[in-house]
Amino acid sequence: MEFFSAKNVTKVFSTTRALTDVSISVNRQSIFGLLGPNGAGKTTLIRIINQITAPDEGELFLEGRRMKQSDVAYIGYLPEERGLYKKMKVGEQAIYLAQLKGMPRKDAIKNLKNWFERFEMVDWWNKKVEELSKGMQQKVQFVTTVVHQPKLLIFDEPFSGFDPINANLLKREILKLRDEGATIIFSTHNMGSVEELCDHIALINKSVKIVDGPTDEIRQKYKSNIFEIQYKGNFEQVDKALGNRFKILEHTESEKVNRVQVQYINGDSNNNLLQAIMPAAEILSFEEIIPGMNDVFIKVVQESNQSKSMNNE
Repeated sequence: MEFFSAKNVTKVFSTTRALTDVSISVNRQSIFGLLGPNGAGKTTLIRIINQITAPDEGELFLEGRRMKQSDVAYIGYLPEERGLYKKMKVGEQAIYLAQLKGMPRKDAIKNLKNWFERFEMVDWWNKKVEELSKGMQQKVQFVTTVVHQPKLLIFDEPFSGFDPINANLLKREILKLRDEGATIIFSTHNMGSVEELCDHIALINKSVKIVDGPTDEIRQKYKSNIFEIQYKGNFEQVDKALGNRFKILEHTESEKVNRVQVQYINGDSNNNLLQAIMPAAEILSFEEIIPGMNDVFIKVVQESNQSKSMNNE
């Protein structure tokens, strides 16, 4: 069920086109990945959603109605550019930011204390922000983003600066927030996190949305008919059996098991590949290689750039 949507959003700054007729639809209680190279337009769209700037064209909808300025109270936004007051004490600043989101002081303190315990931050309450490391400051900012229990959470590069342990802590909390009812828009260059967290992605390149769909379906769509086969036998015989119909991408040999990665082209099939190799080797496993989001990202952006380059010639 749709929770948030942007319809045909266009934004131009002077002579720079930041967004061109971009539409996205985010389902309730899901994690939506907003992806793209630097300068693609992601941050502009996020700022429009947060009512920081307005679109030149297009509309935003929240729970089926047009968004208005007051809806920012229902949004928690963690920007890529972190911003805490260095001289303020952590607890005092966290309470202040929670109150800006409309929380009564008593509720803010209660919720903050709970989060500080969960993140093992209790000892930081009376420290000044400048006394904390970058990673510690970012944990504080994450807490201030979610403390008012917003319906819509927007995370822009949330794992930047975190060590693997704290990055995993944040991933668990993001999944927990989703399970507890939050809807999340997640912007990152970390494609591993996209595969772990995102139900659905949209990829923007040079102001235009070029990919949109469920994460698993997109990975399937861009697969390249590549298979890894584990076998017992002689590689030269396998190579000869495959002939020119199949392309060997790589192979490794060991005493226990040999592996070969094979790609078929020209309308061949899984069955044809198996039939070709079976007389030459004992097959132990046969697995299709599904591209990761990093491979998909690179491929579709390159294809989009090539297409635009050809159209401009």
